Amino acid sequence: MNFNIGTFDRIVRLVIAVAIVVPYFLKFIHGTAAVIFGIIAGICIISGLIGWSPVYALFGISTNKSRKTH
Repeated sequence: MNFNIGTFDRIVRLVIAVAIVVPYFLKFIHGTAAVIFGIIAGICIISGLIGWSPVYALFGISTNKSRKTH
């Protein structure tokens, strides 16, 4: 798998996920908003941890500086 998310982008995604999860556990968001934000947080966590984004792959975007060019 070609990793297409750089270190800074991965950190930003994980910070966004934490910024969504904390208000959820503090009961500031609930109902439909909690589900929507939960899905967004899950996507941010997964893509941030594995370093690959399907949306970036679809559009040929890469923020990974160590990516080898062909």
